[in-house]
Amino acid sequence: MTVSVLTIASGRADHLANVIEGLCRQTLQPRELVIGVMQDAPYDLPETPFPVRQIHVTGPKLPLAAARNAVANGAVGDRLIFLDVDCIPAETLVADYAAVLTPGAGVFMGEVGYLPKGATDGDRNDARFEALAIRHGDRQGPPPQGARLCNDYRCFWSLNFAMHRADWIASGGFDERFVGYGGEDTDFGRTLDEVDVRIWWLKGAKVYHQFHPHFMPPIHHAASVIRNAELFGQKWGYRTMEHWLAAFRMMGLIEETPQGMRVLHALTDDDLALCRQQDNMPYASTRRVLDYLRGREARCEMAKLAAPAHAAE
Repeated sequence: MTVSVLTIASGRADHLANVIEGLCRQTLQPRELVIGVMQDAPYDLPETPFPVRQIHVTGPKLPLAAARNAVANGAVGDRLIFLDVDCIPAETLVADYAAVLTPGAGVFMGEVGYLPKGATDGDRNDARFEALAIRHGDRQGPPPQGARLCNDYRCFWSLNFAMHRADWIASGGFDERFVGYGGEDTDFGRTLDEVDVRIWWLKGAKVYHQFHPHFMPPIHHAASVIRNAELFGQKWGYRTMEHWLAAFRMMGLIEETPQGMRVLHALTDDDLALCRQQDNMPYASTRRVLDYLRGREARCEMAKLAAPAHAAE
């Protein structure tokens, strides 16, 4: 049994260093760490008890799908663990995944705890992180023990998942036509469903997500979200990321045209302020923004109904 841990990165050198530190604390050491480098220069990395290889990934900005394919196809392990670069693995993550990864078993998604700002400035250990981390309120929690089948491919999440190489080969990997931010995860989940590779929620195999300012919905990636949503629609017959698109429309950022969706204007300070993750938020939430926008629409409708009739003349 050989286990390869895989991540992809552009910038985020401090986050990557913390991920490597977490891997060095594993109760079961991986055979290797493979990093898909989406920047010009390789990373200057600390010493590790396992080999680390960096694979340079060229292409458009944020070639996320291509980078994940590159690290998986270049790995030596028969068990593949994918971690985002902002996810510090708990000490038993490799062991937890290794115990369930067999040919044909499917894809397993471990737990995620979100750390508040400043959590990685002090002692970095599981006990401290566990006391500080919270679960994302918009995502399903793990089962009480073992694994629970996920019956909705839309829940697939590349933040922290693992699969046997046999299942990776059966999946065909990520569709590299998805470039930039958005859509490649749902497309991969839909592909898994199509080829009958099961998806599981797993108790354990936990990561601690490092705080970093973010926008949700991802208005700073509106152009690539539109492109990838339309690509998904062409491929599967319906679009994905509709909750983000709905928020963009309610904000007046995009419109539908006979030729497809288009961005109407550059982002304003108000747009950014609405969607920006604040320092007191461990994670950014699209639901929070949608609730605000729907409430604003309702208040506008009520104001129109309450206005005197002559006000509209």
